[in-house]
Amino acid sequence: MTQTIAPRVRTVVLLLLAAACALLAGAGPASAHAAVTGSDPGQGAVVQEAPARISLTFSEQVALSDDSLRVLDPEGKRVDSGEPSNVSGTTYAVRLQPDLPDGTYTVAYQVVSADSHPVTGAYTFSIGAPSKTSAAVSGQTTDDGIVGWLYGIGRYVSYAGFIVMAGGAAFVLACWQRGSGVRPVQRFVVSGWLALTAATLALLLLRGSFTGSGKVADVFDLSLLGQVLQTKTGAALVSRLLLLAAAALFIAVLFGAYDNREDAQEKRDLTFGLAIGGVVVAAGIAASWAMSEHASVGLQAGIAMPVDIIHLLAVAAWLGGLGALLVALYRAPADAPVDSTAVRRFSAVAFGSVLALVATGTYQSWRQLGSWSAFTDTRYGQLLLAKIALVVVLVGVAWISRRWTGRLAQTVAVPAEREKERVGAGAGAPAVGHTEADAAEDTDADTAAAPAEIDADADAAARHGSGPDDEHGSDPDLDFDEQRAADPTDPADPDPADPERAAQLARQRAARDAARQKRLRDADPDRFGLRRSVLAEAGIAVVLLAVTTVLTQTEPGRTEQEAKAATSAAAAAQADTGASGALTLDMPFDTGGEDGKGVVTIDLDPARVGDNEMHVYVERPNGRAFDIPEVKVDFTLEAKDIGPLPVAPDHIATGHWSANGVQIPMAGDWKIAVTVRTSDIDEVTVTKNAQIG
Repeated sequence: MTQTIAPRVRTVVLLLLAAACALLAGAGPASAHAAVTGSDPGQGAVVQEAPARISLTFSEQVALSDDSLRVLDPEGKRVDSGEPSNVSGTTYAVRLQPDLPDGTYTVAYQVVSADSHPVTGAYTFSIGAPSKTSAAVSGQTTDDGIVGWLYGIGRYVSYAGFIVMAGGAAFVLACWQRGSGVRPVQRFVVSGWLALTAATLALLLLRGSFTGSGKVADVFDLSLLGQVLQTKTGAALVSRLLLLAAAALFIAVLFGAYDNREDAQEKRDLTFGLAIGGVVVAAGIAASWAMSEHASVGLQAGIAMPVDIIHLLAVAAWLGGLGALLVALYRAPADAPVDSTAVRRFSAVAFGSVLALVATGTYQSWRQLGSWSAFTDTRYGQLLLAKIALVVVLVGVAWISRRWTGRLAQTVAVPAEREKERVGAGAGAPAVGHTEADAAEDTDADTAAAPAEIDADADAAARHGSGPDDEHGSDPDLDFDEQRAADPTDPADPDPADPERAAQLARQRAARDAARQKRLRDADPDRFGLRRSVLAEAGIAVVLLAVTTVLTQTEPGRTEQEAKAATSAAAAAQADTGASGALTLDMPFDTGGEDGKGVVTIDLDPARVGDNEMHVYVERPNGRAFDIPEVKVDFTLEAKDIGPLPVAPDHIATGHWSANGVQIPMAGDWKIAVTVRTSDIDEVTVTKNAQIG
């Protein structure tokens, strides 16, 4: 049975991993966690005199470097002077060179938010009057390129490694101490340690390039590495590496000295010591995330960091223990299968972990979202809803596993008693009422019920020294039966004068008993059902971990909404003070005739009192540009009884019209009317109001 299950297991696991990778690939680059909430001069503003400096205000504190704030003139040359500095709170500024000429200037910024994520962007302002500019600022952020994707993969692997290492070790100590001597479980925990260590080293090397140039060539720049070590994130990564050295010692004791302890009291004392030490080391490693990411900034950071540590430990105990249980169910040797007691203990640990996750997750959700609308209006909230749904599904599958555990506990004694009777009848004198013929019939019944296991018996016997080159050239069961026939008085004792034959029979007997135990274990429908449900849990856990990793790289909903509110307030303040910026209006139209539906877009730049440049674009509902016979635009300021002021734009290209020198005589709430004619008789006028000047 195991031979038919294993390929399916590998296939399902590979599919689940592929789904997780696809989820990560489709998640896009990490969003910035600090947002620009204000600037001086503002976006698109036109000032009459050159300012002495430019300043940016962020939603949280950020880290600066020498090139964090750059100002480029219309020709693309830098005109900032000196290093950027923090002038007050979350406002940062850089001085400008004196006597700057008129024209349009570009401000580019690249900083690191307090929760370790890079923030980049650019905007323009003008001195005197707008002008053409050749300054080019790439719209690609450092987390869009190869380095960004490698950094994201490293974060995922580090989370997975911690969960496997900490959760697997906790499963052995708290649920199945016998597992400390099981090689597959050992490999599972050690692989988690190796993955976490390798990912941490990779993140340390990638960090400088990730928050700087984003170039692969800068990954091994030692000067950048030195700068990283002086940051909060660099200190957290180094601390994690030091704690991983302590974790290596813990794993060595768990799978070495602990397994070799024979005295019960010594083993209990060592279990207590390992439990205390393991919790301290695991909490320290979890703190390396809490001290450098979301929990370390924003509202109630002093409470949020301990809560985040508990949350990570609960995730590790649940999902990591689940992985260890899956390995034990599928890979544990036949003579040491995971028992129902271990599964029940893990069920209790998982239940406690879920309660801790619900409590800490509720607090984190309130802290990061701040409102019910953020669940649906922000990307963070949408990802959080997906995570909650996955947790609910995972809990449902875990409930099914709990039912299988109860059935396993009820039936585990029956096969054990049957095997005890069978071994007693085969190894010694036949039991009362159970003859050799009955034993043979039992063996034949087992063989008929599980033909695939006969091959396993033969393979096991071959590995123990029997095969076609021995005296009989047949399987171990036949050799043993012939021995019994040769000496019916005591079939369990071979000829003492032939020690080689005795050793061979002993190996055959051991191989047959192990194969029978394995056959009984694999044939148990309750154990089979438990395996399948735990496998489903593990698959969901892989996807859940992917969503959680993306969530940690996404701007919190509270921050996003606060940034939007601050930006709207700044725009309103600019309008009240007469500041100006580019204006774009989209107006759907329908002339009623054939092919008469579309969208007309008006771009007015810089949307201020005086001269303006206007562009008109006409597109079909599917976004494709198309020409129409005529487009007319007029402006009316009804509050001052000014207008309509007509503008006849010139046709430039397919679906594109333009007009220069559009005069706006006064600031106010202007009504912009666009007349669209799609044929000789089909015409419509659409209007929209906008603040200009």
